[in-house]
Amino acid sequence: MTFITRIFLTLALLSLSACSSMYYSALENVGIPKRELMIHRVEKARDTQEDTKEQFKSALTQFTEVTNFNGGDLEAIYNKLNDEYEDSISQAELVRKRISDIEDVSEALFEEWEEEIAQYSSASLKRNSQNQLTSTKRQYKQLIRAMERAETKLAPVLAVFKDQVLYLKHNLNARAISSLKAELSGIQSDVSNLIEAMESSINEANTFISSMENK
Repeated sequence: MTFITRIFLTLALLSLSACSSMYYSALENVGIPKRELMIHRVEKARDTQEDTKEQFKSALTQFTEVTNFNGGDLEAIYNKLNDEYEDSISQAELVRKRISDIEDVSEALFEEWEEEIAQYSSASLKRNSQNQLTSTKRQYKQLIRAMERAETKLAPVLAVFKDQVLYLKHNLNARAISSLKAELSGIQSDVSNLIEAMESSINEANTFISSMENK
């Protein structure tokens, strides 16, 4: 039975509004421990960040095309830019959700791990398990910091995109295009910084996944 299949089986038992503890217990009943779920959620967050990086690149490309406008249907160009902006908003919201999902399962995993460490009778095994937990927590904090650092760069870029979309909507003329050109270099810099942060976060996710799979 694949991971995704087991997820669907569990969702058939629980509504999405069920409390986290019940949800995780149901997953474990069908063979999906919190550790495996955490890895899966980090993978989803990484993939979402990849998609978000590409979406913001696409939005920047569309904005650049607007500033290079040299005749034609300006309203159609505006509609394309607005669509890119809306898609960027959706991706940003998904990034935030992915981070929240990771934080939720990590809290449950670490709490369970601490409780189980207390159950060891062997001092050496207890010490080894504690060291593993400490190491995992440290790597997790690095991962979350990288993801949150990338996420904080989304809102400023979206705000700039929104300004441009609104300005073009209210001024569908060549003068508006000329005004937008002055903003292009700043937007390019903001998107470049965002992409760099996303790539750093993606690398942290890959490192974390590899570490968890090898422990």
